[in-house]
Amino acid sequence: MGPSVKISDMNSAQTNLRNSRWVWIAGIWLGLGFFSATGNYIFMRVNGMKLAWTRSETFIGLLFIWLPWALATPFLLDFGRKYSFQLREFSTWFKHLAAYALMSLVSAAWFSGLDKVLTPLSVKQSFLTDTLDTVKMQWFNDLILYSSVLLVGYMLDYKERLARQQTEAMRLSEQLSKAQLSALRQQIEPHFLFNTLNAIVGLVREGRNDAAVSMIVVLSELMLRVLKDSDRQEVSLGEELEFLQKYLHIQKVRFAERLQLQIIVPEELFMASVPTFVLQPIVENAIKHGIAKRAQGGLIRVSAARSNGVLTLSVYNDGPQLPPDSDRNPSGIGIANTRTRLRTLYGNTFVMSMQNQEPGGVGVSVSIPFSSGL
Repeated sequence: MGPSVKISDMNSAQTNLRNSRWVWIAGIWLGLGFFSATGNYIFMRVNGMKLAWTRSETFIGLLFIWLPWALATPFLLDFGRKYSFQLREFSTWFKHLAAYALMSLVSAAWFSGLDKVLTPLSVKQSFLTDTLDTVKMQWFNDLILYSSVLLVGYMLDYKERLARQQTEAMRLSEQLSKAQLSALRQQIEPHFLFNTLNAIVGLVREGRNDAAVSMIVVLSELMLRVLKDSDRQEVSLGEELEFLQKYLHIQKVRFAERLQLQIIVPEELFMASVPTFVLQPIVENAIKHGIAKRAQGGLIRVSAARSNGVLTLSVYNDGPQLPPDSDRNPSGIGIANTRTRLRTLYGNTFVMSMQNQEPGGVGVSVSIPFSSGL
């Protein structure tokens, strides 16, 4: 059902495009005819010829003098598209020369016919003689008109081709971005699973079987959520916080009272769009490099704020501060992949920083354009 709707929409769009083309062609040639007729009428009035504006046979004739060109324009555009000029393609040049000669002859015959119909009492030569005389007078103008129609056609084709190329490039870029994001998530998710299973193994070895079972239950819920959101690159901040709280529940089972948690996020920001799985790697990094290294544990604080169209997510831990050479020693796959995902999604419009905080601890902040389009 879906493809048939798409084909119908494409056919409708093509029909509208053809109708629009005819409107533009008619408008341009009618405008040119009106310009010619008006100029000729003004010239005659200036030279003392008293003619009624709408009844002037010459005005009417000149108004419709370009009708053959208007009717032939769509065919000339298709003809020019089919036989594009090549320097060494003499057959193509001959075809265009023949098409130009035919157009010049038809246009001259139309002008002569109009002249005989609109001014039947004036003295004239034969129709054939008038037509040939008109061809002799107008051959250069007709050559300019023919060349102009082809040139406009080539310009429109080039613009359309360029638009198609840009659309295709955007489509390929989007597909590449999705592939890159999926690859990064496939690295993060096993990493998260491996660390959690290690924590479960640790609980079993310590004899904390109830805690291990609880952790397995929550882990299964998390895995179902990961599978459910496998095709989504962005989710609402509320969904991301819900996922994070399940992950933190696992960590609470592991660290018990050693891990203190604070989540400070205004409710009005819950609908903001954020990358899927963006907070968990940062929090995991804070636990691994901050809280886990202290016997007394510590605090993890997650917050969010909006300012000037920018959403800032912050994760703070009060553990050991970063060493001076931290810039040369990345924190691991989670942080590195999160940064890469953000760059793929937002280009240069995101900011991610990891800094020591005073009087102690480390803070990681991610700033992205605010959006609530989900």
